[in-house]
Amino acid sequence: MRRPFVAGNWKMNGTRDGAKRLAAGVAEGVSGLEGVDVAVCPPYVFIPEVAQVLEGTKVAVGAQDVAKEQQGAYTGEVSGGMLKEFACRYVIVGHSERREYYCEDDALVAEKFASAQRDGLLPILCVGEKLEDREAGRTEDVVRDQLEAVLDRNGISAFAEAVIAYEPVWAIGTGRTATPDQAQEVHRFIRDLLSAADAEVAAGVRILYGGSVKAANAAELFAMPDIDGGLIGGASLDVAEFTTICRSAAV
Repeated sequence: MRRPFVAGNWKMNGTRDGAKRLAAGVAEGVSGLEGVDVAVCPPYVFIPEVAQVLEGTKVAVGAQDVAKEQQGAYTGEVSGGMLKEFACRYVIVGHSERREYYCEDDALVAEKFASAQRDGLLPILCVGEKLEDREAGRTEDVVRDQLEAVLDRNGISAFAEAVIAYEPVWAIGTGRTATPDQAQEVHRFIRDLLSAADAEVAAGVRILYGGSVKAANAAELFAMPDIDGGLIGGASLDVAEFTTICRSAAV
């Protein structure tokens, strides 16, 4: 049985003291919670202190991005090895904001996925379509292209040590959310696509939903058979909201 997983993507938010308070609040809020894995992904500069706050708790630390290179003259980049030194376990790759604002294409995302695994991190691979794609009936085509770029570069076995997050771009930060049935349909498609390469890996990979998940809609989304938790944006900045979402995912 797949163990549910909820990860908070703090994006470019917070202050040094605020990040420590938020991390401590999340750790306290889920301290007695069983049956779900929990992680938070702060901005790079807050990772060391957040990791220190979370040491010995059930909350893991992740990063929001990673360089495809391991070291060298790459101004402004942060490698997986550097993240590993500060107790990072997860790293988000291919988030729609990276794809759109920083022109990261499928090939680069596949390289970052490989880089994360090379340095012992678990990538959280984000896939999802824009509103115009959904309205034109291209959701599956977009998601297939995004997944196949990673499959072609890394092989199906790589997904045994990875997480996938389906995030419809039209639902991220907009207040709009895919219905549970809409989300389940795409999650099922993702699992079926992977199953064509290796049914065992496909059955075991955790597929999260992201896109304006809140305490009010989390339980209904997580009840779907192929939705294994959530990658949470804005709601992860509120301790009560985020911990309620985590409780909704617990089995």
